[in-house]
Amino acid sequence: MGKTGGRDDFEWVYTDQPHTSRRKEILAKYPEIKSLMGPDPQLKWVVSGMVLTQLLACYLVRDLSWKWIIFWAYSFGGCINHSLTLAIHDISHNVAFGNKLAKWNRWFAMWANLPIGLPYSASFKKYHIDHHRYLGGDKLDVDIPTDIEGWFFCTPARKVLWLFLQPFFYALRPLVVNPKPVGQLEIQNALVQLTVDLIIYYLWGLKPIVYLIAGSILCMGLHPISGHFIAEHYMFLKGHETYSYYGSLNLITFNVGYHMEHHDFPSIPGSKLPQVKQIAAEYYDSLPQHTSWTRVLWDFVFDDSIGPYARIKREYKLNKQG
Repeated sequence: MGKTGGRDDFEWVYTDQPHTSRRKEILAKYPEIKSLMGPDPQLKWVVSGMVLTQLLACYLVRDLSWKWIIFWAYSFGGCINHSLTLAIHDISHNVAFGNKLAKWNRWFAMWANLPIGLPYSASFKKYHIDHHRYLGGDKLDVDIPTDIEGWFFCTPARKVLWLFLQPFFYALRPLVVNPKPVGQLEIQNALVQLTVDLIIYYLWGLKPIVYLIAGSILCMGLHPISGHFIAEHYMFLKGHETYSYYGSLNLITFNVGYHMEHHDFPSIPGSKLPQVKQIAAEYYDSLPQHTSWTRVLWDFVFDDSIGPYARIKREYKLNKQG
């Protein structure tokens, strides 16, 4: 893709995000897309199978040496855990049980959270709503790096370090950029997670806990699947802030690569986003897209025009609570 030029600040724009107008246009032309909205009945079974697989893995790794714990955490368990974070992303849009059973979605997200090892799902939901409503919003969209990140992580070596530390930035950035009070669901999420961690530790010792948490951290950092973090909204081509990827890794990431389609229709489950692309092909085929998340990571590190600053930002005239 084309270069954006050397960066020492974000790309500020003064127009609304493109997803709002495109959604209206597509729905006017293809009203049948509305039938894709609503819960995915398969999601709860797929996610539960992944959670139980990880619990079985905890039993199987209990006596392995530490080097094999880390190997399996990076190559297997962490891939499942990263996929579960993307299931939680889908569930945050109420596509497991539908809008009428919103609390069921929140509780089910806590179940999906268990193998990740650290409480995550309730806080993610709280901030992810803002990411859709105020895409690129200054001090509202916590997916946008801070100025310090953009300023410091600007060389290949520093960008590799930034990618490795990405899970920590995602966890801590909201507390700096747009702190919100801790809610009851977050307390429940933490208590449930801690209880299950303690049960695993009591049954099988420390190694399964390290297997789970190390896998989550490693595979949300410098890992091929993590290319989606960069691919989704980093400006590889000037003026374009959201990109889709239609490759094979969508099979294990709940179609998060269909990101343009997801932002256009966040209430459609990931499993049905390929149908959106198929129905409204003329709206998506001509837009810039990525063909490899690994290539995205390579370009991010070695192209000096791309870094944490390569994001579109906009001001939203509202209170933080809006």
